[in-house]
Amino acid sequence: MQATFVVHVEDRPGVLNRVASLVRRRGYNIESLTVGRTETPGLSRMTIVVDTDESAVARLHANLDKLVNVRRVEDVTLAASVVRDLAMIKVTATSDTRSQIMQLADVFRARVVDVAPDSLVIEITGTEDKVDGLLEMLRPYGVIEMARTGRVAMVRGAGSRTTNGEVREIEAGGEAVAYSV
Repeated sequence: MQATFVVHVEDRPGVLNRVASLVRRRGYNIESLTVGRTETPGLSRMTIVVDTDESAVARLHANLDKLVNVRRVEDVTLAASVVRDLAMIKVTATSDTRSQIMQLADVFRARVVDVAPDSLVIEITGTEDKVDGLLEMLRPYGVIEMARTGRVAMVRGAGSRTTNGEVREIEAGGEAVAYSV
């Protein structure tokens, strides 16, 4: 099973290394890791996807929560979440194939972000399966290069998970409705 953790950490040197080392020492491979700033100055957000069994998820959650610079850990594996991947794919494009590739990008709701005489760079955001699907459709044209961000996840709705997994509701007034596009 793939477990997905959202880990809020202090934005300090060495924190990424400590988190990755903890996962490595437990014998798990990190399938995906994304890190970026949050809405709170001084805090970064890591989304970590680890291939593990169910019994190890709770142990890994507890071990992450014990790290000094970790402020909050959320296991969003089974939570109602919005999950996205971003990829940029450079594909060979001749005058004969350019329009076909652009139509494929349009079908997948991807964007052409760079046009060169012999190639196109396509940007796609979506689920891992959607990105993989476009990649497979582009392979016959000649994929030159690809860069992927890895999974980013956020729990749906106004609630936020606490370190013990409980949902903390955020007052926003009115009825809570969540849609994913």
